[in-house]
Amino acid sequence: MPQRMRKGSMEFWPHRRAKRQMPRVRTWPKSAEQGFLGSIAFKAGMTHVMMVDDSASPAKGTEIARAVTVLEVPKIYIYGIRFYGTKYLYSQPAGESYDAALAKRVGIKEAKQNLSELKSNSADFIDATALAFMDASNLGFGNKRVMRFEIAVGGKDVNDKVAFIEKWIGKEVKAADAIGAGDYVDVTSISKGKGWAGVIKRFGVARNTRKATGKVRHLGVLGPWHPAKVMFTVPHSGHMGYNYRTELNKRVLKIGTDKDAATVNTEGGFINYGVVKNDFIVLDGSIPGPAKRLIRLRKSIRSAAPKKEPQINYISTASKQGA
Repeated sequence: MPQRMRKGSMEFWPHRRAKRQMPRVRTWPKSAEQGFLGSIAFKAGMTHVMMVDDSASPAKGTEIARAVTVLEVPKIYIYGIRFYGTKYLYSQPAGESYDAALAKRVGIKEAKQNLSELKSNSADFIDATALAFMDASNLGFGNKRVMRFEIAVGGKDVNDKVAFIEKWIGKEVKAADAIGAGDYVDVTSISKGKGWAGVIKRFGVARNTRKATGKVRHLGVLGPWHPAKVMFTVPHSGHMGYNYRTELNKRVLKIGTDKDAATVNTEGGFINYGVVKNDFIVLDGSIPGPAKRLIRLRKSIRSAAPKKEPQINYISTASKQGA
């Protein structure tokens, strides 16, 4: 009997439960071209599309079916600029500037440094990013409070990035302003929570024979006599799921506005979500997390296939309620 693959990758250890709904993006791609390098969205659900295969596979040029994930993009506004310096060995925030009216809307009471003063000291900074907030009040679910986050931007230098962000302060950032059809993006999300799980489900440990130890769903041995301790690599029962996970190189198949939402909404709405009302993104394949999960998107940080806008012939809107 072939041995089963071990579950619970040691790449992610310990398996900590996520502390907040807004995932962190620790690394952003580098780009000399002005533009936003990411966005934010909510997972609506999955369906399938019929598209022309434009890869190098044997099916190239023929029509194929692909499972896709539909994301809804809330209203996003830029309210400030954050500057980064290197006072220590690593970069850290060195100054911020806000739009006064929008700062009050997001709950910021103390006014930060003047933008003109920060721009005059641009030689002391190594990077600048856009401070944004999302308004999810019209999604029809979840917390109605305003959530703040950060978006990296592309540019030749700090001054180039600041000039780009200044143009967008107080304006709404649409999905198409950050990501285009055919782009490859990295998806950061929180996986589905499974609660407390035993070693069989959590790590794929084989069940014991009936007469081995009197128990079936547990470990046969915790380790050798020497070293006389239980190693951290030994499978144990514990919390499973609800972890931060990043999946690389997800292809964007379609970008749409609120006027085109009917083209992706399934009959009766997506399960546990409802209908899409705002801008939306259609990604190839699946992504971590259940419906209504908050998703962070960034442009691919690793090399991917060249950008090609896909040819989609059909998007299934059949009801998924009985699936």
